[in-house]
Amino acid sequence: MKTTQIPFKNTGFFSKTMIDYLEEDKQTKPFYGNFPSVKGLEKQLNVKKDSIKEKTRKALVNVLKKQYQKVKTTELTLNNIDKLQFGNTFTITTGHQLNLFTGPLYFLYKIISTINLCEELTSKFHGNNFVPVYWMATEDHDFEEINYFNFKGKKVRWNSDQTGGVGRFSTEGLDEVLNVFSNHLGNSKKAQYLKELFEEAYVNHSNLADATRYIANELFGEYGLVILDADERELKQEFIPYITKELKEQVSFRKVNETIKELGKNYKVQVNPREINLFYLTEGVRERIIFKNGVYTVNNTDISWDLDSLELHLKECPECFSPNVIMRPLYQEVILPNLCYIGGGGELAYWFQLKQYFEEVEVPFPILLLRNSVQVLSEKQANKLDKLNVTIEELFVKQNELLKKKVTEKSDVSFDFDKQKEFLEKQFNDLRDIAKSTDVSFVGAVNAQEKKQLKGLVNLEKRLLRAEKRKQYDLVQRITELQSEILPNLSLEERQRNFSEYYLEYGNSFIKYLKENLHPLDLQFTVMTI
Repeated sequence: MKTTQIPFKNTGFFSKTMIDYLEEDKQTKPFYGNFPSVKGLEKQLNVKKDSIKEKTRKALVNVLKKQYQKVKTTELTLNNIDKLQFGNTFTITTGHQLNLFTGPLYFLYKIISTINLCEELTSKFHGNNFVPVYWMATEDHDFEEINYFNFKGKKVRWNSDQTGGVGRFSTEGLDEVLNVFSNHLGNSKKAQYLKELFEEAYVNHSNLADATRYIANELFGEYGLVILDADERELKQEFIPYITKELKEQVSFRKVNETIKELGKNYKVQVNPREINLFYLTEGVRERIIFKNGVYTVNNTDISWDLDSLELHLKECPECFSPNVIMRPLYQEVILPNLCYIGGGGELAYWFQLKQYFEEVEVPFPILLLRNSVQVLSEKQANKLDKLNVTIEELFVKQNELLKKKVTEKSDVSFDFDKQKEFLEKQFNDLRDIAKSTDVSFVGAVNAQEKKQLKGLVNLEKRLLRAEKRKQYDLVQRITELQSEILPNLSLEERQRNFSEYYLEYGNSFIKYLKENLHPLDLQFTVMTI
């Protein structure tokens, strides 16, 4: 097995926001706290120390012990839960939706990044405990985003008309999905394991949260992963002061919009806040809370309160109040002794919008770490790349540009018309000077003719390249097929494929390979040949 690391920016798949952040560009500095490095994490230890109340730690441990009562897990995970009651224990957290059968591959990369960072910090900061946490997005209601996974180019989909927080969804109907999936898997020993994993999770558990916990625990329990469903009354009670402030002052709307004005000058804004960034959550319902004319209402329902009755309801039923994408990070940081959040580029970009908000409500802002990103190659694919003289970095070049480059390298004819274009531009610069000194009205005609001539050169270049591609048809086909095979839909495979494809090939070794070769603080893209 061989691993190669390349800069994230060289893949062409990561945003300017993330590239600038990883390079510590000064334009990004106002939007985060400590940088993801050993030094930054040491500083964060001091920032987060004593910020979590003993009462909150106790509530967290109580909830986790309750949630794990019916889960057969490892001593390492159980010990990690116990450690959370102590002031010298900190968490590293990743969050993810409850995608069917883990969804895209990067689910694994998020969690392994989290586990590996905890192990690295344990070796560096003695006297402290570091616990990897997977925060399940059980209160999410975007079912269409999570109700399928891809397997060998086909969608395996679960259709359901349930509504509300997805963690509470019944798993009814997933036995039919298992039948469809089983037909794709075959009958090997590894295929049988995948069938049993799916069945035990989704057929033998009654709701989606429990099913997802089962799978994550089966895959990562041996590494001490702690899986949290924060849709719990006892945890929401710890969040009441922040919910109250949101309802009364709409503080997140104000502070996030202030940040957006600055962030938007150079970077894409990921999410826009509502005036109140809370949902009302009951069985089958997760709807926005709206404030208008002194009355709080729940969108698309007849539910309403004045402020006094709403505060009373919050005190009696905090579990009915659900943070949206703006407030969820705050909820996480209030109830966890968390040092670092590990996520994808899009996630971290919206966290950038939240720093001022955190400062306003006086909650420490966590370190933000871009998760490990991986491209898996088989030895056969790697050998094909070598024979085609395509390097690892060239694999990520846009297909048309890659084909042009490789066809040109093999050709006896040059398709680079840059010298001709430079010569043409020089001639027209001279003509412009003549026109200016004789009759300025001719300058427009000169410019138009220049544009026409340059366009002609570009078209000639394209025709010659097309002709050469036809001449080198076999090379073009082999490169096209191989790149499309490695990068499905010419995008990163981690956003497309499900882990089951690699499990069928490598079994349990696949996760072990990832565990051994991913280094979260390296801040590089990893290509792994196995």
